[in-house]
Amino acid sequence: MNDSYFEFGTAAERWDRARMFFEAKEYLTAARILGGLVEEAPEQVAPRLLLARAYYHSARLGKAETELRAVLERDPVEHYARLMLGRTLERQGRQAEAAPHLRMAAAMSGDFGDDAGDSDV
Repeated sequence: MNDSYFEFGTAAERWDRARMFFEAKEYLTAARILGGLVEEAPEQVAPRLLLARAYYHSARLGKAETELRAVLERDPVEHYARLMLGRTLERQGRQAEAAPHLRMAAAMSGDFGDDAGDSDV
């Protein structure tokens, strides 16, 4: 596919297309579309969060971490971004860095049990 496919249509149409590719587990294609949306509207949390998820699921963990930190810079109490950042850091073998993010995510969700942070991303 050429780049014009990823840029074609309104922002809403591209958002729908990106979600379709994400749901089909075509994470790299979804990320290409979402990257353009994030550039156009950097203040929007949803496209950036889905972009981070696409990066996470395609094992582009450094890029996922960057996007998640950008979300949390704009919205420090975004629970799912906090959880995903913890999981992303864990997958990179950075457990000590991940722990406070996972604890905060658990506290934000009201999960104070021993298995706090054991949900899937």
